[in-house]
Amino acid sequence: MSDPAAMRRNYEHGALDESSLAATWLAQLIRWFDEAVADERIVEANAVALATAAAAGTPSVRTVLVKQIDEDGLVFYTNYDSAKGRDLAANPYAAAVFGWLAQERQVRLAGPVERVSRGETEAYFAGRPRGSQVGAWASPQSAVVGSRAELKQAERVVAQRFGDRPIPAPPNWGGYRLRPDVVEFWQGRVDRLHDRIRYRRDDSVWQVERLAP
Repeated sequence: MSDPAAMRRNYEHGALDESSLAATWLAQLIRWFDEAVADERIVEANAVALATAAAAGTPSVRTVLVKQIDEDGLVFYTNYDSAKGRDLAANPYAAAVFGWLAQERQVRLAGPVERVSRGETEAYFAGRPRGSQVGAWASPQSAVVGSRAELKQAERVVAQRFGDRPIPAPPNWGGYRLRPDVVEFWQGRVDRLHDRIRYRRDDSVWQVERLAP
Protein backbone atom coordinates (compact mmCIF):
# COMPACT_ATOMS: atom_id res chain seq x y z
CA MET A 1 0.00 0.00 0.00
CA SER A 2 0.98 3.63 -0.35
CA ASP A 3 2.63 5.15 2.70
CA PRO A 4 0.26 7.79 4.16
CA ALA A 5 3.11 9.26 6.23
CA ALA A 6 4.94 10.13 3.01
CA MET A 7 2.05 12.11 1.53
CA ARG A 8 2.77 15.84 1.45
CA ARG A 9 0.93 18.78 -0.04
CA ASN A 10 1.48 22.49 0.46
CA TYR A 11 -1.76 24.44 0.77
CA GLU A 12 -1.66 27.52 -1.42
CA HIS A 13 -5.26 28.00 -2.55
CA GLY A 14 -6.12 31.03 -0.46
CA ALA A 15 -6.18 32.85 2.85
CA LEU A 16 -8.70 33.82 5.51
CA ASP A 17 -8.08 37.25 6.95
CA GLU A 18 -10.08 39.21 9.50
CA SER A 19 -10.29 42.17 7.13
CA SER A 20 -12.27 40.16 4.58
CA LEU A 21 -14.33 38.12 7.05
CA ALA A 22 -18.12 38.35 6.89
CA ALA A 23 -19.89 39.95 9.83
CA THR A 24 -21.72 36.74 10.81
CA TRP A 25 -20.95 33.04 10.68
CA LEU A 26 -23.98 32.55 8.41
CA ALA A 27 -22.82 35.11 5.86
CA GLN A 28 -19.34 33.60 5.84
CA LEU A 29 -20.70 30.07 5.48
CA ILE A 30 -23.00 31.05 2.62
CA ARG A 31 -20.07 32.75 0.86
CA TRP A 32 -17.90 29.63 1.08
CA PHE A 33 -20.81 27.28 0.36
CA ASP A 34 -21.70 29.10 -2.86
CA GLU A 35 -18.04 28.98 -3.93
CA ALA A 36 -17.97 25.23 -3.22
CA VAL A 37 -21.17 24.66 -5.23
CA ALA A 38 -19.68 26.56 -8.18
CA ASP A 39 -16.47 24.49 -8.09
CA GLU A 40 -16.78 21.51 -10.45
CA ARG A 41 -14.11 19.64 -8.50
CA ILE A 42 -16.38 19.39 -5.46
CA VAL A 43 -18.98 16.63 -5.43
CA GLU A 44 -22.01 17.25 -3.17
CA ALA A 45 -20.97 20.52 -1.56
CA ASN A 46 -23.80 20.08 0.94
CA ALA A 47 -22.29 16.89 2.41
CA VAL A 48 -21.11 17.02 6.02
CA ALA A 49 -19.53 14.50 8.33
CA LEU A 50 -21.97 14.39 11.26
CA ALA A 51 -20.72 13.23 14.65
CA THR A 52 -23.06 12.11 17.42
CA ALA A 53 -22.62 10.29 20.70
CA ALA A 54 -24.69 7.68 22.51
CA ALA A 55 -25.81 8.15 26.12
CA ALA A 56 -22.65 6.34 27.27
CA GLY A 57 -20.49 8.72 25.23
CA THR A 58 -19.64 6.29 22.43
CA PRO A 59 -19.05 8.43 19.31
CA SER A 60 -20.25 7.76 15.78
CA VAL A 61 -19.68 9.71 12.57
CA ARG A 62 -21.19 9.45 9.10
CA THR A 63 -21.81 11.62 6.05
CA VAL A 64 -25.22 13.24 5.61
CA LEU A 65 -26.57 15.83 3.18
CA VAL A 66 -27.58 19.23 4.54
CA LYS A 67 -30.90 20.37 3.10
CA GLN A 68 -31.25 23.82 4.66
CA ILE A 69 -28.84 26.50 5.88
CA ASP A 70 -30.12 29.60 7.65
CA GLU A 71 -29.65 31.70 10.77
CA ASP A 72 -31.04 28.85 12.88
CA GLY A 73 -28.42 26.37 11.68
CA LEU A 74 -28.25 23.28 9.48
CA VAL A 75 -31.12 20.90 8.70
CA PHE A 76 -30.75 17.26 7.64
CA TYR A 77 -33.26 14.40 7.40
CA THR A 78 -33.14 10.78 8.49
CA ASN A 79 -34.99 7.88 10.09
CA TYR A 80 -35.61 8.60 13.78
CA ASP A 81 -34.90 4.94 14.56
CA SER A 82 -31.50 4.99 12.84
CA ALA A 83 -28.24 4.91 14.81
CA LYS A 84 -27.92 8.68 14.58
CA GLY A 85 -31.55 9.13 15.58
CA ARG A 86 -31.06 6.99 18.68
CA ASP A 87 -27.91 8.92 19.56
CA LEU A 88 -29.70 12.24 19.24
CA ALA A 89 -32.61 11.04 21.37
CA ALA A 90 -30.17 10.18 24.16
CA ASN A 91 -27.70 13.04 23.64
CA PRO A 92 -29.18 15.89 21.55
CA TYR A 93 -25.89 17.50 20.62
CA ALA A 94 -23.81 17.05 17.48
CA ALA A 95 -20.83 18.29 15.51
CA ALA A 96 -20.55 18.56 11.73
CA VAL A 97 -17.84 19.43 9.23
CA PHE A 98 -17.98 20.51 5.61
CA GLY A 99 -14.76 19.26 3.98
CA TRP A 100 -14.14 21.14 0.74
CA LEU A 101 -10.71 19.65 0.14
CA ALA A 102 -10.34 20.89 -3.44
CA GLN A 103 -10.38 24.43 -2.02
CA GLU A 104 -8.29 23.45 1.02
CA ARG A 105 -11.15 24.48 3.29
CA GLN A 106 -13.29 23.05 6.02
CA VAL A 107 -16.05 24.44 8.23
CA ARG A 108 -16.77 22.90 11.63
CA LEU A 109 -20.02 23.45 13.52
CA ALA A 110 -21.21 22.16 16.89
CA GLY A 111 -24.29 22.71 18.99
CA PRO A 112 -27.59 21.32 20.27
CA VAL A 113 -29.88 19.43 17.91
CA GLU A 114 -33.68 19.43 17.79
CA ARG A 115 -36.30 17.94 15.50
CA VAL A 116 -37.87 20.25 12.94
CA SER A 117 -41.66 20.59 12.91
CA ARG A 118 -43.78 17.91 11.27
CA GLY A 119 -44.93 20.49 8.76
CA GLU A 120 -41.33 21.17 7.68
CA THR A 121 -40.69 17.44 7.35
CA GLU A 122 -43.80 16.85 5.24
CA ALA A 123 -43.03 19.82 2.99
CA TYR A 124 -39.50 18.61 2.35
CA PHE A 125 -40.56 14.98 1.88
CA ALA A 126 -43.16 15.96 -0.72
CA GLY A 127 -40.38 17.38 -2.91
CA ARG A 128 -38.21 14.24 -2.82
CA PRO A 129 -38.00 11.91 -5.84
CA ARG A 130 -40.66 9.21 -5.58
CA GLY A 131 -38.02 6.48 -5.41
CA SER A 132 -36.50 8.17 -2.36
CA GLN A 133 -39.94 8.42 -0.77
CA VAL A 134 -40.51 4.71 -1.27
CA GLY A 135 -37.06 3.92 0.09
CA ALA A 136 -37.73 5.87 3.27
CA TRP A 137 -40.69 3.59 4.01
CA ALA A 138 -38.94 0.40 2.90
CA SER A 139 -35.66 0.73 4.78
CA PRO A 140 -35.39 -0.06 8.52
CA GLN A 141 -32.34 2.17 8.61
CA SER A 142 -29.35 0.85 10.63
CA ALA A 143 -31.10 -2.47 11.35
CA VAL A 144 -29.56 -5.77 10.27
CA VAL A 145 -31.19 -7.20 7.11
CA GLY A 146 -30.77 -10.63 5.57
CA SER A 147 -29.95 -9.53 2.03
CA ARG A 148 -30.37 -6.84 -0.58
CA ALA A 149 -33.14 -8.97 -2.05
CA GLU A 150 -35.03 -8.49 1.22
CA LEU A 151 -34.76 -4.72 0.84
CA LYS A 152 -35.89 -4.83 -2.78
CA GLN A 153 -38.91 -6.91 -1.77
CA ALA A 154 -39.80 -4.35 0.90
CA GLU A 155 -39.47 -1.65 -1.75
CA ARG A 156 -41.91 -3.48 -4.03
CA VAL A 157 -44.40 -3.90 -1.19
CA VAL A 158 -44.31 -0.17 -0.41
CA ALA A 159 -44.62 0.81 -4.08
CA GLN A 160 -47.68 -1.43 -4.43
CA ARG A 161 -49.19 -0.11 -1.22
CA PHE A 162 -49.20 3.51 -2.38
CA GLY A 163 -49.72 2.89 -6.10
CA ASP A 164 -50.01 6.25 -7.85
CA ARG A 165 -51.15 8.10 -4.71
CA PRO A 166 -49.01 10.74 -2.95
CA ILE A 167 -46.64 9.25 -0.40
CA PRO A 168 -46.51 10.97 3.02
CA ALA A 169 -43.41 11.01 5.19
CA PRO A 170 -43.14 7.94 7.43
CA PRO A 171 -44.02 8.72 11.07
CA ASN A 172 -40.51 7.68 12.17
CA TRP A 173 -38.73 9.86 9.59
CA GLY A 174 -38.00 13.56 9.72
CA GLY A 175 -35.65 16.47 10.02
CA TYR A 176 -33.16 17.63 12.62
CA ARG A 177 -31.78 21.11 13.07
CA LEU A 178 -28.26 21.62 14.42
CA ARG A 179 -28.18 25.05 16.09
CA PRO A 180 -24.48 25.93 16.26
CA ASP A 181 -22.85 27.48 19.30
CA VAL A 182 -19.47 27.33 17.57
CA VAL A 183 -18.58 27.68 13.87
CA GLU A 184 -14.94 27.45 12.79
CA PHE A 185 -13.63 28.29 9.33
CA TRP A 186 -10.36 26.64 8.33
CA GLN A 187 -8.26 27.64 5.32
CA GLY A 188 -5.13 25.67 4.53
CA ARG A 189 -1.93 27.71 4.30
CA VAL A 190 1.72 27.16 3.44
CA ASP A 191 3.93 25.34 5.98
CA ARG A 192 0.88 24.19 7.96
CA LEU A 193 0.35 27.69 9.41
CA HIS A 194 -3.32 27.45 8.56
CA ASP A 195 -5.91 30.17 9.09
CA ARG A 196 -8.53 29.25 11.70
CA ILE A 197 -11.27 31.75 12.52
CA ARG A 198 -13.92 30.81 15.07
CA TYR A 199 -17.33 32.38 15.70
CA ARG A 200 -18.34 31.43 19.23
CA ARG A 201 -21.65 32.24 20.90
CA ASP A 202 -21.24 33.68 24.39
CA ASP A 203 -24.80 33.91 25.72
CA SER A 204 -26.51 35.86 22.92
CA VAL A 205 -23.35 37.54 21.60
CA TRP A 206 -21.09 36.01 18.95
CA GLN A 207 -17.36 36.40 19.52
CA VAL A 208 -14.85 36.14 16.67
CA GLU A 209 -11.46 34.63 17.47
CA ARG A 210 -8.38 33.48 15.60
CA LEU A 211 -7.03 30.08 16.66
CA ALA A 212 -3.50 28.78 16.34
CA PRO A 213 -3.18 25.99 13.77
